[in-house]
Amino acid sequence: MPYIETTTSVAISGKREAAIKERMGKAIELIPGKTEGWLMLSFRDNASMYFKGEDDPCAICHVKLFGTASEEVYAALTEALTDILNDELDIDPDRIYITYEEIGVWGWNGGNF
Repeated sequence: MPYIETTTSVAISGKREAAIKERMGKAIELIPGKTEGWLMLSFRDNASMYFKGEDDPCAICHVKLFGTASEEVYAALTEALTDILNDELDIDPDRIYITYEEIGVWGWNGGNF
C-alpha cells in the first residue's frame, strides 16, 4: 500500500501526468513486495512554491509506505523519482525533495492491515 503525493510549481499536462504515472508505477517495484496494483498517486501542479528563496521550478514527493524498507531501497527510489521529475517536468534534481513515512496501520476496504 504505497502512496506518492507529488506537488510541483510547474504545470503537468495530461500527457506528462500519464508518463509520470506509468514510470512511478514501475519505480515502486524497487521496494520489495510493492507493485503498481496497490499504488495510489496524486498530483498537484502549479502550486505556489519557493525553494532556497526562489520560485524556480521545484517539487516535493511524499511517499507513504505500509511497512518498512531499507536505506538502500529508499536511496534507489529517491534516485528514480528524481529522474522521473527531471525527465518529465525539467525540474533540476537539486530542487526536488523526496520524503518517506512508514505506516504501521493502513486501512482499506473497511478494514485494516
